[in-house]
Amino acid sequence: MAVNKRKAVAIWLLIGVFMIIVQVLLGGVTRLTGSGLSITEWKPIMGALPPMNEQEWNHAFDGYKQIAQYKFLNAHFSLDDFKSIFFWEWFHRLWARLLGVVFALGFIYFLVRKFFDREMVIPFLILFLLGAAQGLIGWIMVASGLNNENLYVNHIKLAIHFIAALLLLCYTLWFALKLLVKEEQRISIPGFRNFTLFIIVFLGLQLVYGAFMAGLKAATYAPTWPDINGTYIPENLWQLSWINDPINVQFFHRLLAYTLGTLIIFWTGAAFRLSKQQKSKFFSAIKWHPIVLVLLQIGLGIFTVLLSPKMQPNHFGRYEALAETHQLVAMFLLVSLVINLFAVNKKKS
Repeated sequence: MAVNKRKAVAIWLLIGVFMIIVQVLLGGVTRLTGSGLSITEWKPIMGALPPMNEQEWNHAFDGYKQIAQYKFLNAHFSLDDFKSIFFWEWFHRLWARLLGVVFALGFIYFLVRKFFDREMVIPFLILFLLGAAQGLIGWIMVASGLNNENLYVNHIKLAIHFIAALLLLCYTLWFALKLLVKEEQRISIPGFRNFTLFIIVFLGLQLVYGAFMAGLKAATYAPTWPDINGTYIPENLWQLSWINDPINVQFFHRLLAYTLGTLIIFWTGAAFRLSKQQKSKFFSAIKWHPIVLVLLQIGLGIFTVLLSPKMQPNHFGRYEALAETHQLVAMFLLVSLVINLFAVNKKKS
């Protein structure tokens, strides 16, 4: 494939990466404002348009009135209140549709123009399957809260939805890097590559617990630091669930964060030593990103917990903005580690 063609495809993929990041952030805003259950129907095509008149708005509002979240939390809502939460869920779904259109149109254009190598077609089809699966997972997650018992979506399904989005992000980014970065810019360090991969997997576990934190609103159960409501190890650590109890979830989220920070400190030391031995401008330029991002991420996490009493239902304020920044930096950290993994993953000659 000609260099210019490779670059064009890579730019298209990076636009997709950007749009996926925005999509995840919109999902976060939707969750933080309590908007995720406002649309009770799944209409992949017709749902692109919001209600267009008073009758359609009342129909949508009547659907929301049938679920527990309205009955037990938002029974005071007027139609205008409903419209305010409807917007964020609708916009979240609209952005997902736009993302699909950008990928579909780009794929067709590059395929017709013969920009793809033959071996790239199947991986890109896999990308579309991942995207479609993400939409289906999203609806399954929403459906978990459309009943008379649950006030919010199931936090485990929320975590699956979140991790699936990040897998799609990493998959798209990796293919863009394969097109942009020349093979001679990469280096082969098997041991360090495995260490980097281990940290990425460990970060994945940390992100799962971050989703548990969000779904359970666990920060509000212990808005203190460095202790957790006056103790460092929860009293019921061994008696209550490690994935359903908010206090235990927060304990493990913190523990994983401290461990991840320590691992990346050691990783960074090794990266600086190796960069002196391996002459790669690409690796030298990116090796310091993870340590900066993980320290920033830990700091944001601490302030997010401390500010959690400021959380307001159906409102986007200081706490919500901080929580979104925390999520954004987490994605940047993941991206930085994936790029570093790519840099030290050169094929053997």
